[in-house]
Amino acid sequence: MTPQEFEASVLAEGYSPTVQLDRVADFSMGDHQHPFDACALVTAGEFFITVGDDVCSYKAGDIFQLPAGTVHQEKAGPLGASYVVGRRDRGTA
Repeated sequence: MTPQEFEASVLAEGYSPTVQLDRVADFSMGDHQHPFDACALVTAGEFFITVGDDVCSYKAGDIFQLPAGTVHQEKAGPLGASYVVGRRDRGTA
């Protein structure tokens, strides 16, 4: 799926237009949460999301979703990671 196709699909589900995020090698962010649902398409590198004891790895072409309020950690792989992400306010789902 191309980033343009991905954006069209998330717009149809009530998400905002996507934005590109680039994370440097080994970027890490500890426990946090967002006030919005997130849906992202990884476009390069590898990205890890940890929720509780569950660690999920996402590579180019993978899509991940994270509901609003989910406490999680984020980490980029040794080559960094890039992804496009749409956000949806909790009240618009």
